[in-house]
Amino acid sequence: MTEMSAELRAMEAYRAWWLHDARWYQGVAKRFGYEVANEINAEALRFVAENIGRKVAKRTRGAGDGIEGLRERYEACAEAMFPSELRDGDVDVVEDDLVELVMRRNFAVTMVRMAGSLDGYECPCTDIHAGWSAGLGVELTENRATGCLRSGDPACRLLMRVREVPGG
Repeated sequence: MTEMSAELRAMEAYRAWWLHDARWYQGVAKRFGYEVANEINAEALRFVAENIGRKVAKRTRGAGDGIEGLRERYEACAEAMFPSELRDGDVDVVEDDLVELVMRRNFAVTMVRMAGSLDGYECPCTDIHAGWSAGLGVELTENRATGCLRSGDPACRLLMRVREVPGG
């Protein structure tokens, strides 16, 4: 029997849990409708995202301030929730108080598509970003998508404008 590396085993477990999540979503949608499935999915992902934001905030205490430091924290949140092995994306500074998250490939959308649930699926991206922001202790004044892979756009483009830049 060929032995897998610890990293490959972790990625396989991660993929299995995302497949479970996609199938769970599909089961809820079939039994209770897409509206309920989307609401529960967004609520759960926001909870997870806030937890990740708190962990990133704790781990990066004393790190760089300003919009660039915040951009790095959002990137750390994205990496923790959607490792780069499972996504193609980045976070960029657009203005002094605005960052844009761009995802050209996202494993979650791929898994929902593979589970056959893409038609009724509502992306919970803004809920995820609200969770990250809450966990990081940042208040958003703008949190919106300007593009979405689910809708056939070449990338998800999400804007997050902060009320006050930490240390800025």
